[in-house]
Amino acid sequence: MMDLRKSSTYIIILLCTISILIAGCADQQQNEDNNINENETQAKIVEIAQTFGPSDSLDPSSRWVGWYVREAGLYETLFSYDENMEMIPELATGYETINDTAWQITLRENVTFHDGTPMTSEAVVYSINRVRDPDNTRSSQYDFIEDVQALDDYTVLITTEKPYAPAIASLTDPIVSIVNPEVTDLATSPSGTGPYAFESFEPGIELVVNKNNNYWAGQPQLDVAVFNYVSDPVTRSLKLEGGDVQIADGIPPAEVARLDAKDGISIHNEETMRTGFMYVNTRKAPLDDIHVRQAINHAIDREQVIDAALEGVGGSPAVGLFPSLFSWSANEQLDPYDHNPEKALDMLAQAGIEDEDGDGTLDYAGETFSLNIKTYASRPEMKPAAEAMAAQFREIGIESEAIILESGALSADMSDGNYDLGLYAWGVAPTGDPDYFLSQHFVSDSKYAGWTGYSNEDVDEWLEMGRTNMDSDKRLEYYNNVQKEAFEDCPEIFVFYYRKTVGTSDEIQGFTIYPNEITFLTENVRLE
Repeated sequence: MMDLRKSSTYIIILLCTISILIAGCADQQQNEDNNINENETQAKIVEIAQTFGPSDSLDPSSRWVGWYVREAGLYETLFSYDENMEMIPELATGYETINDTAWQITLRENVTFHDGTPMTSEAVVYSINRVRDPDNTRSSQYDFIEDVQALDDYTVLITTEKPYAPAIASLTDPIVSIVNPEVTDLATSPSGTGPYAFESFEPGIELVVNKNNNYWAGQPQLDVAVFNYVSDPVTRSLKLEGGDVQIADGIPPAEVARLDAKDGISIHNEETMRTGFMYVNTRKAPLDDIHVRQAINHAIDREQVIDAALEGVGGSPAVGLFPSLFSWSANEQLDPYDHNPEKALDMLAQAGIEDEDGDGTLDYAGETFSLNIKTYASRPEMKPAAEAMAAQFREIGIESEAIILESGALSADMSDGNYDLGLYAWGVAPTGDPDYFLSQHFVSDSKYAGWTGYSNEDVDEWLEMGRTNMDSDKRLEYYNNVQKEAFEDCPEIFVFYYRKTVGTSDEIQGFTIYPNEITFLTENVRLE
């Protein structure tokens, strides 16, 4: 017969054990639930190291600030370009050409600024007119506009003084970002429509943006993005390698192979619309001789510049001004300047530049012939590219050195004509229209033709016709003529097409390099 006392004790022990197990399971489930909730609520923060950033103002209508604040996802324009350089509507939904001097633009509805203010045609008129103000240093780029009117809340009419074919393309420039008219100090309190909203700014050091939960194109994938402005390219690379940042812009070519071999790091390398070229001081003898300028072209081994100075990943050899990926490029109609030292020496001799005293260096007008290349260091490829070309010039007897200056000092020298060759890297078609660069550099009274001293009546006429003709085929013909003439006259010497290199941690997904380098942080960038 069973002992009831023993049975009771056993039952009590069993019940206690079950209770402990249940409690333990409940605690474990609670901990798992807490972990899930913690993971779900953990902020997605990305640190980014960029080369350039705003030094003081955050107002997109100020100088080139619009580029920086668009890259940060703060502002948008009426139209923009996708990763294939195709123009797409952004804050507009489309446009209609009423006649050769009138453009009617329809705006996207239900878009708000970061403070909740609706974006309407009033904001568009306000934003464009701010740039047209004569006090704006870039207002001359928009003096083709005669008037901007709001026809209703979501329709804007732009009229031009005369036919101006690049009108719509010019509205993709971040200087005409659409801003909130209700904000009085956009320099310190930016308010746009982009996927990210302003949080804080430390001039020249850091810009912090937060997710715009009311973004019209969908929910951005990051909660916070911190832009660290780091001018030194090696430092940017080390920050990525050390995990201090998850995205590093402008990885120097010499660091690419090493970083690409690291676990957890991805390298993005794509062609862009940026060309590395040298301004030539044609006001200075013997550079006023076209044959001397052409000889310099033949003295450059572009492949060697790419391989030695840019590690084979920073660029590709240039033919004409525009990269071949650009639909307006005339490269297929140009015969590239091949690296031909013998031909270069023959052409120099025809201009009276020879080794007169047998010392191995060329002479001109009784003095040693020299060509110094001035450039700047903020882009990592500029210094080694200038040094490589200086070495190539020395190989054929031209005394040459690369001179590295701060950007402001370099610009001053260029304006004053205190240079032989000036190496720069320009985004040659940020608005997607060829007129942007060609008119600024080759029209006789333009700023940059003032640097080179270039003047050509045919070029002036072709550019005027290209600007005012609405037939795209005719425009292509005019702009091809300009490219061919500039290629032959050589007021500028085209060296390489820039490839943009960005390093990311493998946690970053959805990042895309845009050829015009204007769009950077989008709503699609995510952290996994």
